[in-house]
Amino acid sequence: MDKPEERIRIKDIAQLAGVSVGTVDRVLHGRSGVSEKSREKVEKILKKLDYQPNMYASALASNKKYVFACLLPQHSEGEYWSYVENGMKQAIKDFSDFNISLALAYYDQYTLGDFLKSGKKLLEQSPDGLIISPTIESETESFISELRTHGIPYIFIDSNIPKLNPLCFYGQHAEQSGYFAARMMSMLMQGATELVIFRQISEGRLGSNQQLHREEGFYTYMKEHRPNLNMFTVNLYAKLPDEDETILDNFFKKYPGIQYGITFNSKAYAIGEYMERHGKKDFHLMGYDLLQRNVDCLRKGSIDFIIAQQPTLQGYSSIESLCNHLILKKEIKACNYMPINLLSIENIDFYLSAHRKDNH
Repeated sequence: MDKPEERIRIKDIAQLAGVSVGTVDRVLHGRSGVSEKSREKVEKILKKLDYQPNMYASALASNKKYVFACLLPQHSEGEYWSYVENGMKQAIKDFSDFNISLALAYYDQYTLGDFLKSGKKLLEQSPDGLIISPTIESETESFISELRTHGIPYIFIDSNIPKLNPLCFYGQHAEQSGYFAARMMSMLMQGATELVIFRQISEGRLGSNQQLHREEGFYTYMKEHRPNLNMFTVNLYAKLPDEDETILDNFFKKYPGIQYGITFNSKAYAIGEYMERHGKKDFHLMGYDLLQRNVDCLRKGSIDFIIAQQPTLQGYSSIESLCNHLILKKEIKACNYMPINLLSIENIDFYLSAHRKDNH
C-alpha cells in the first residue's frame, strides 16, 4: 500500500483484513469480542503496514481511568519530599485529559516494616502504576516482588536499586554526588585537616539509601586525595530534634577548632541555624536541597554551599513517564540522572528564578 503511514485509516485496515471496522477497533484497543482468526488477520495487516496508531487520540477517546500511586517518606510542608509531591500534583493537572488520579501513601523511613505496611495499603487501591522512594534493599525487594505478581509497573525516585529493574529512575547519581561534594569541600578547606560529618539517624541507621551512597562517594574521594584528613561524625536523631542543641554543644566544646562540616541530607538548616544562634561565623558548612530554611541559611552565611537536585522535576517527570508508558505506549528512558547543581549566595537568585520559570 503506497499510502503514507499517517493517512492509514481504520477502514483501510478493515478492508484489507476482510473484517469490520469495529473488529479492527477492538484489536487496536485490546478489547474482547474478537475471534482468534479475525484477530490474526488484523494483526497481520498491522504488521505489514507497520501501523502506528495515534495513541494520544485513542487515550483521549477512551473512558478508562488510571490510578497512579506514590509511596514516599513521611514529611512536613516545606521539606524535601513536599517539593517532589508538588511536582507530581502539577503533572496530574497537566495530564488531566487522560483521566489520571494520584493516590499517596507515606512511610516512616526510620521504622523497619513501615514501608511494607504502607505499600500494602496502597495496593488496596488497585493502582495502574507506582512511584516509589525505595527504603532498605530487603524491604524494597519484598514489595517489588508483590508488584511483579500483580503486573504493576514501578518507577524509583530519588534513590535507585538497579537490580530491581524499575521502569525508570529519577534522581542524582548518589555516589558521584558525594564524590563531587568531597572535591568541593577539599578546595574550600585548603590546608585544614579536620572535618565533621553530620548525620540524621534513627535506631542506628540512616533514613535513606541516598545519604548512605553520598557518604560512600565522599569517603572515596577523601581517601584518594586527602588520606590524612581527620573526619569526625556527629549523629543527630531524626525523632529527637530537641536533643540537637545538646549534642552539638558537646561536640564543639570537645573540638572547638573544627571549622568545616557537611551533611548529606536535606536538613543542613539544623546545623546552620545552630551556628547562627551561637555566632559561629567562622564555620563553613555544605548541605543538600533547596528547602526554604536552607536557602535562608545560605543568604545569612551559615551555609556556604547547597547541592540541589530538582525534586519538583523528579516528581513531575515520574508521572509523565507513567503516562507515556501506560497510556501512550512510548518507550521510556531507564535511567534519568538529575544534574548536580552547586549553589552559593552568588548564584542562588539566578537558579531560583530559572527554577520558577521551569515549573510554570
